[in-house]
Amino acid sequence: MTGENLDSVEQYEAAKLAFERGNYRQCIDFLEGAIAQVELTSNLGGEMQMWLVTAYKAGGKTDEAIDLCRKLTKHPRLTTRQQAKRVLFVLEAPKLNTNKDWVVKIPDLKNLSENDSQSKIGRTENLAPAPPPKKKFVIEPVSPDEMNTPPDNQFIWVALGLIGLAVLVLMGLNLPNM
Repeated sequence: MTGENLDSVEQYEAAKLAFERGNYRQCIDFLEGAIAQVELTSNLGGEMQMWLVTAYKAGGKTDEAIDLCRKLTKHPRLTTRQQAKRVLFVLEAPKLNTNKDWVVKIPDLKNLSENDSQSKIGRTENLAPAPPPKKKFVIEPVSPDEMNTPPDNQFIWVALGLIGLAVLVLMGLNLPNM
């Protein structure tokens, strides 16, 4: 790798880090600098340009993102072309109208100072109450004396008696005559 390529890779890594932190303008600057130093038709050039499309979109430069993405649909690398086509489809999709009640508004924390964020750690004023702890189901052993047993059923004795009588009758019928 030459010195120029090494510098472009360092800028590329710095751009990804800036993107993760939400510094899209800085990310765009790093990527544009890195892309100027690499071959645009190379694998690395295609990858960097796809990151630039994403950074443009995140930074509010949708038109630039769409223009670059259209160019990348003709990139010599197959995976870059395919990825560009997928992203372009999303970028050009019509914007859906949504009800304000369906959208969650995330507060902007850019103006929150370090002292404010530290002082709010551990506060629970806006948190929902914790759910009650779940009770464990435990089966305790029961002694036989404490068991509720049903009273004896007289039907069983009557049925056993009838079965015994039937057996005796059947045996009596099979006895030889005397």
